[in-house]
Amino acid sequence: MRRIRIALRCVTVVIFSLPMLAGLVVAQDAPGVNASVPPAPHAKEIHLKHILVISQTKGWEHDSIPDGMVAIYEMGRDSGLWDATLRTDTELVTKKELGRNGKNLDYFDALVFLSTTGELDLDDGQKKDMMAFIKDDGKGFVGVHAALDTNYKWPEYAEMIGGWFDQHPWSTFNAPIINEEPSFPAVSHFPKAFVKYDEIYQPKEWSREKVNVLLSLDPAKLDYANNPRIHRTDHDFAVAWNKMYGKGRVFYSSFGHTQEAWSDPDIRKMYFEAIKWVLGMTEGSTAAHARPGDAR
Repeated sequence: MRRIRIALRCVTVVIFSLPMLAGLVVAQDAPGVNASVPPAPHAKEIHLKHILVISQTKGWEHDSIPDGMVAIYEMGRDSGLWDATLRTDTELVTKKELGRNGKNLDYFDALVFLSTTGELDLDDGQKKDMMAFIKDDGKGFVGVHAALDTNYKWPEYAEMIGGWFDQHPWSTFNAPIINEEPSFPAVSHFPKAFVKYDEIYQPKEWSREKVNVLLSLDPAKLDYANNPRIHRTDHDFAVAWNKMYGKGRVFYSSFGHTQEAWSDPDIRKMYFEAIKWVLGMTEGSTAAHARPGDAR
């Protein structure tokens, strides 16, 4: 066995040495090479961003969580833009030194809450660190679906993400969607009006004046009859929005309830572009606007 290992080492050295030798020969023999001329610049190096995906559930557990985790991981791997750390706990949501090669928030560029539910395991120090990560450090936050059904005892969380979950009046249905901001990168691929089969949340403690609504339900195409779960008298049901929270960029969408959503190219592209946007790779407005057709 020792001889085999030595032989392999020798082969390896030869394999890696031949190109190096060839390069030297070419450099020496190539006619007209001016040693005083600097070599052509290398292509711009792309530095991988680091994404922390949290899917801790203290309430309802969505079957689509693994699908969403895989999708976000694949988006980064296939594009070469980010790597994703996938966790179902909240240990890394801190700025404390963790040891054991554990990465804390200082390592990451964006945080994704993927269908988290209930009161997450975050102490006061972790909550402070998470808000500083977004508000003060200017890092990104993406909330996926049930991220709105999370942290009801933490008012600053609702302020950051834009609100809280308040029922899904039509459960999973063919949702009639209006694209309110077709110039925004995360929704630019959607037509002006379209239908998607998903579960759309009704937000509370939410105001159109505090966010930039990107997608919304078409109020003219909804069935309001005998539905006690409809609480918004203004019938303003946002499906996706973005906003600033201090220096940080925030994106949220209801899409992603079903497992099938994560194999839908439209939904995958939306979250891909949303992550790019919160990372500062693309630009898009965060200015609030009136509802389409609103005379205000």
